[in-house]
Amino acid sequence: MASPTWMLSFRPRLADALRGYDRARFVQDFGAGLTVAVVALPLAMAFAIASGLPPEAGLFTAIIAGFLISALGGSRVQIGGPAGAFIVIVYGIVQQYGVANLIIATALSGVLLFLMGVLQLGTLVRFIPVAVVIGFTNGIAVLIALSQVKDFLGLQIDKMPGDFFGMLGALYQHLSTFNPWAAGVAAVSLALVVGWQRWLPAWRHPLAGTLARVPGSIVALVLATAVVALSGMPVETIGSRFGGIPAGLPAFTLPDFSWESARHLLMPTITLALLGAIESLLCARVADGMVGDRHDPNQELMAQGIANFVTPFFGGMPATGTIARTVTNVKSGATSPIAGMVHALALLLVMLAAAPLAASIPLATLAAILMFVAWNMGEWREFARLKTYRLPYRVTLVSVFLLTVIFDLTVAVEFGIFAACLTFIYRISSLSRAERIGDTDMPVLAGHDGQVQVWRLYGALFFGATKLLEAMEDHLPARALVLDLKNVIYVDSTGAEALESLCHACAERGVRLIVSGLIGQPLDIARRTGLYERLRPDLQPDVASAAAAAVA
Repeated sequence: MASPTWMLSFRPRLADALRGYDRARFVQDFGAGLTVAVVALPLAMAFAIASGLPPEAGLFTAIIAGFLISALGGSRVQIGGPAGAFIVIVYGIVQQYGVANLIIATALSGVLLFLMGVLQLGTLVRFIPVAVVIGFTNGIAVLIALSQVKDFLGLQIDKMPGDFFGMLGALYQHLSTFNPWAAGVAAVSLALVVGWQRWLPAWRHPLAGTLARVPGSIVALVLATAVVALSGMPVETIGSRFGGIPAGLPAFTLPDFSWESARHLLMPTITLALLGAIESLLCARVADGMVGDRHDPNQELMAQGIANFVTPFFGGMPATGTIARTVTNVKSGATSPIAGMVHALALLLVMLAAAPLAASIPLATLAAILMFVAWNMGEWREFARLKTYRLPYRVTLVSVFLLTVIFDLTVAVEFGIFAACLTFIYRISSLSRAERIGDTDMPVLAGHDGQVQVWRLYGALFFGATKLLEAMEDHLPARALVLDLKNVIYVDSTGAEALESLCHACAERGVRLIVSGLIGQPLDIARRTGLYERLRPDLQPDVASAAAAAVA
């Protein structure tokens, strides 16, 4: 019995990467995995807390999803786990529908991602315009930063709203609860993270190179935790808010399923799937450029789908490819998916061994780390460069950005894709044109003005360019109309219908329609629609023969 096609195409990159694998490569991968684990530890907890979940949800995701994405994915070096891009969406789902429905939405998004990979749709994600991607990325970065102001300033807000104006209102109303100790810890932590990355490499000291290998986020986390624990500062910690993190993975748990709430999860599910696909494949492309490789986008989507289907039932959250951790993995010398698997196992060991210590981590420091992540996440230079782009690009980018911040990511992406489609249709239709050929270029037409018209068409004859044929139909000559389609590269069904309408109008008015240069895709669709049979008596190989036939 033959295997299904999708099973034949399911080939994790790990299988190829292990060919010729030796001890030297394992040592490289092991070191890279440990380095990435150090980077991922604070980010995983911070992303979970910012999403309205306990910190262990981020750790569970980094461990389980991170392992599965590396073991089953289509990229050699990509690292999977919780990502900042999901914060806004996950927080909204948790606040509106609850954690149980987040589990359902995440699992369903995993199913969608897997089906996208099975149906070979991985390459289609690349067609989403850059303006849309930059717009919602910058919008998410603003929302992430705004959501961290509460813990950065130590404000006492029981339940933070998920919308932009709601957050602004809540922050303003609770400014009186400002905690200078928390703000001080956050400010010093942020300065340490920024300075460690930007200024330490410039420090001309033998230790500078060694210290630079340690992520600034870890340095800030360790120092802030030690200072707060030893000094007894009145600063909120993971322990005071969540009671610490468990020293082990949770058991498989099925959520309470309710059709009443689950039926509203269609759009959140689609948003999670699309955003996960975009984020992971963009990250994989960045990794390809760094290591000189080419990932399998469909295999990557299938792996992302499996990870997102499995992880939520073990207390996790949505996962995708992560650019910062992937870049760290590459720069640390990773050669295969083994590095990503080591990163996940290292996080598991840290959680098992050091879970009690996590209770003392100040939330203000995690907020500072996320502030830094949000800044690095945004493509802020694009706003300064907007004047160099055309108006449609500027409108799309700014609109998606504002809609993401003010309204909703789903609405923003939908609008962005719609606007991009309209822009594309307009641009392509403007490239399609009709050129009148007169007796200067073709002497055989001399003396036949008003009797014979010769038109040469360029571009694509589709639903956005049928106005060209409609204009000819309104101003038909008395004897013959010649259409040269040699430079027409594409005709859609609407274009074929417009040609048929022109053919019918010519027949009714006794005008002979002669067509030349009908080749390639236009010829194929003419045959499939039956138009070819009507045009065949007056088909000519080139425009010169067509013009000669028209005046004969």
